[in-house]
Amino acid sequence: MESDSVVTQLDVPESGLGTQIGEQIISGDDAILPVQALISMLDGYHDLTGFPWWIVIGSATLALRMALFPLLILQLNKLKRIAELFPKLPPPLPPPLSERSFKDQFTLFWNERRAVGCPSFLWFMAYISVQFPCFLLWMTTVRKMSLDHHSGFECGGALWFQNLSELPHGVYGSIFPLMIAGLHFVNVQISFQTASTGKVSGLLGFLVKSYKFYLDVMTLPILVAGFCVPQGSSVYWLTNSFITLIQQLCLNDPNVRHHLGLPEMMDLGTTKDARNVVAPVTFSNLSHKQHKLSVRNRSPSDLVMLSVQLLEKKHKERAIQLLRLALDKDPEHVRALIIMGQTLLQDGMLVEAIEHLEHAISRLLLQGYPTEIEEVDLLIAASQWAGSCYVQQGKYAEALIHFERFGRIKEPEDSTSKSHYYDGLVMLASALSHEDRKAEAAKYLRRAVAFNPSYKVYLEELENEDSFASDLVNSRRGDY
Repeated sequence: MESDSVVTQLDVPESGLGTQIGEQIISGDDAILPVQALISMLDGYHDLTGFPWWIVIGSATLALRMALFPLLILQLNKLKRIAELFPKLPPPLPPPLSERSFKDQFTLFWNERRAVGCPSFLWFMAYISVQFPCFLLWMTTVRKMSLDHHSGFECGGALWFQNLSELPHGVYGSIFPLMIAGLHFVNVQISFQTASTGKVSGLLGFLVKSYKFYLDVMTLPILVAGFCVPQGSSVYWLTNSFITLIQQLCLNDPNVRHHLGLPEMMDLGTTKDARNVVAPVTFSNLSHKQHKLSVRNRSPSDLVMLSVQLLEKKHKERAIQLLRLALDKDPEHVRALIIMGQTLLQDGMLVEAIEHLEHAISRLLLQGYPTEIEEVDLLIAASQWAGSCYVQQGKYAEALIHFERFGRIKEPEDSTSKSHYYDGLVMLASALSHEDRKAEAAKYLRRAVAFNPSYKVYLEELENEDSFASDLVNSRRGDY
């Protein structure tokens, strides 16, 4: 699941359904109250500005879409959060042979969703549930004004559509229908080429393909419907479709998405397996040169280095993308696992962070405790972050398992690693104090004080029977 769904980027109401419903709504003698209110508003706008009716309709459509745009951005941000948290959730349906009832499995899924703070899945329909009624209301209103020969409509057009009350006819009558149907088709292609659905497979993938096929086929009914609506309605419909095209092109631009806080999008046209491709990363914020660099063929170590640079520049989403690609290429890359775990921990995704950190630790301890300086420092870092992650979950016993590792690690000779090592001893002492093992805690604190007298304050707190367990998380190293 990804933060950008096809539904959010397509204006589905432009499929012609709105026109059919609109015909039923105004089939009576009187229009519904919202239609009358909108007619009065458009009349007031026309009287105030003196613009011709085709400009009034077009500019009012633009104003409507601008008013709805913040809701779209909010929805995309919610979907981004859902995409981040969904992998942590159990499946909503019981796995085969699990002997778990649908009710129990869905209850587990629902409780876990609320526990991790995952937004409601109703956000998938938030924008369309507002945009569809607005499209329908606007279409119905303009159509009623056209059919009623509203004042000024018969001469309120321009070029080949001078009379907004007439249906398309003559040599130029096919212009509006062809443009509307063409824009619908183009919008569908853009949505499915740039939306992040490359990881969708199985039944959901089949449904996505079927939905795209349905929207493609709807191009023909839309073309026919374009000949059956007054030219005033065609002005609105064409304007709305054109704004949709501009909106999609803007939201597909990496710089625009970055400023809006939206995740990077992946190009689905280059491969069937989205795990083997990563969107070109724009490094305009890392250098003053405007260029794009494909990272698909870079080594895992290069990808990790690039991710560190991006993290320093606060481009966390791009960094995570590169780290995932590095781990796809080398699932055992220790540094990538540690940096990914630390980044996920900072985002509050504790379960996934623990998985990466403990995986890294198991690799480092595969042949016993390491002796190389770099590996020792990586083990110290992974143990600190893994223990801190468990502390944040209130699992002090599990945290102590990782912190006790510092008591078994030989003191490094490298000055930087040694400093990190004694930070770990302080964290071990704090965890032991929390478990009422103060004698052992004091032993490790005295060793730390001998190395760095600034740790003496913790020893004094311990000897005064004051708790310094709260310093456990705050003492984590921050260089990873």
